[in-house]
Amino acid sequence: MNKEDVIHTISDKYAPLSKECKSEFFNNSEILMFKKGEILVKEGQFSDKAYFIISGSARAYYLLSNGKDITDWFAFENDFICAINSFFQDIPSPHFIEVLEETKLLIISRNSIMGLSNKYHDFERLTNRVATKTMLKLQARIVAMQFQSARQKYQNLLLAYPDITQRVALTHIASYIGITLETLSRIRKLQTRI
Repeated sequence: MNKEDVIHTISDKYAPLSKECKSEFFNNSEILMFKKGEILVKEGQFSDKAYFIISGSARAYYLLSNGKDITDWFAFENDFICAINSFFQDIPSPHFIEVLEETKLLIISRNSIMGLSNKYHDFERLTNRVATKTMLKLQARIVAMQFQSARQKYQNLLLAYPDITQRVALTHIASYIGITLETLSRIRKLQTRI
């Protein structure tokens, strides 16, 4: 998929963009490939980039002082991901962003996003829809963490991402839904019996 096709996909999935806006978006973004395990953003780093996943996947995670990491965000094809706190508040990122498999990304800087948003209402609408989708996804995760059982959280994750267990390590899935790997293994065994 070339950059023009990617921008057309973003326009279709999030908000329609004018021909002129697409052209400037094209000129203000780049496509790069990353290998599995590469880190896009490190804890403590300032990050002014937003990433659109063309193919592959990524996760955001916190690294605890004991060396354990806690996943708080997955992104797959047609999702955006960024170090939210750093991107919007211009502060050091409290978490890492890592690609989980070979991943192709469209990358755009905060300055380019602001410039395009100021110039084109359709691009501003796009950024609002991306931010709203992200907020709703994070809100749903908070509700799940507070009110759903471990099994419900896992089942809902499978509904949202049916192939996640083939693409993401079970340790990352367990930390994302707030359970131990052992509990996740028990849930998975129960599901195969049903």
